[in-house]
Parts: sequence; structure tokens; C-alpha cells
Amino acid sequence: MKHLGQRYVQYVNRVYRRSGTLWEGRFKSSLVQRQDYLLKCQRYIKLNPVRASIVPHLGDYPWSSYRANSNLCASALVTPHDSYDALGETPEQRAAAYRRLFQFELDEEVLKEIISAANGGFALGNRRFKDEISVMLGRRVERLRQRLRQRASQAG
Repeated sequence: MKHLGQRYVQYVNRVYRRSGTLWEGRFKSSLVQRQDYLLKCQRYIKLNPVRASIVPHLGDYPWSSYRANSNLCASALVTPHDSYDALGETPEQRAAAYRRLFQFELDEEVLKEIISAANGGFALGNRRFKDEISVMLGRRVERLRQRLRQRASQAG
């Protein structure tokens, strides 16, 4: 991804006769547990244009897979994820369930958790997932404060 990003920036700078970076900061990512968390991350990402007041409804944003997944328009570019396929037995059921996911904004705590994981390069998932990833990588996969806070709430 880093190499691709660098090449793309060089291309854009050459074509548009400009210099410098296109994006602020470095590329950020985190490991995400499929169950529950993947769809939350999709909601977070897809609702960004609405939160930023770029569009009034996420179906109005042309660069989102929301339109394809919610059956607003077909797209050969979008391949449904297993988590999407699990939303229903038929395409109509999946699209309806997907649209329902976006009826409400994400909870503030969920937003904070997603942003914190992405900014810190930490894992996003339940306790078992984080513990397994931590063992596999041999390093901490969440902010120390979060871990201490969670242990305190379990003890009390």
C-alpha cells in the first residue's frame, strides 16, 4: 500500500504540475474481527461523507459501495463480503438488512473505539480476538489504558 500510494502521488503531481503529499499523515490500518466489527467499520467509513456534510444521505455519495449493497444501483465493481452475505438468504433480504444498519448513526463509544484502533494500529474486536492477536504478534494490540480500564470494570 505504501508503494502504491507513493507511485500514485508521483503520478498526480506530474499530471497536475504540483508537489507535496495528497493526504494528511501516514496510511493507517488495524486488524478487524469479522463478526460484528467489520460491519461497524463499514458503517463508520460509509457515513463519513454524511458526517462531513458532503451529502445529505449516503446513497447520494457516488464513490461508496453503499449504493450497490443496498440495491440502489448495480455495480460490477462491488464484491459482497461474507458478513454482507450473512445478512439474509436472498439479495432482497440482504439489501434490506444492510439499509437498516445505516438508519442510525454509530454510538459515540463505537466511533471512539474504531478511531482509536485505526490511529494506533491496534486490533478491533472482542477480548478473545485481541488476546489471540496479541499472542500471535507477540505485542500489545490495544491501548494500555483501555486494557486497564476493562480489567477494572470486570473486577468491580
